[in-house]
Amino acid sequence: MKSKILIADDEPNILISLEFLMKREGYEVHVARDGQEALDVLRRERPRLLLLDVMMPKKTGFEVCQEVRLDESVKHTLILMLTAKGRETDVVKGLALGANAYMTKPFSTRELADKVASLLAGGAPEAAGGA
Repeated sequence: MKSKILIADDEPNILISLEFLMKREGYEVHVARDGQEALDVLRRERPRLLLLDVMMPKKTGFEVCQEVRLDESVKHTLILMLTAKGRETDVVKGLALGANAYMTKPFSTRELADKVASLLAGGAPEAAGGA
């Protein structure tokens, strides 16, 4: 059975390219264009992994991450934050709120595909920079 992934990003070009990449890697993909939609889709579809942008309308990725970790029904969802906010304080905040990993934009598609596969296989959480 394919792993289910939710991609939450408000930038249409990034959303389309990430959706294409993850489908090509063999995952079942769902998308959300803002933080509230991400929570709604997450609770409905129950993906194993959430690729989460930080800067989104309605709710930020940080707020989404925090809500996911407080919700018993979805708190075990893996979260990989993907963002242009690459300052050390942002990385620390994302990981402190419960993200399993943090990657800064820009990143290589191979690096992202490898990180997703590693997380889904039970790899150790860590932060990663762009390529």
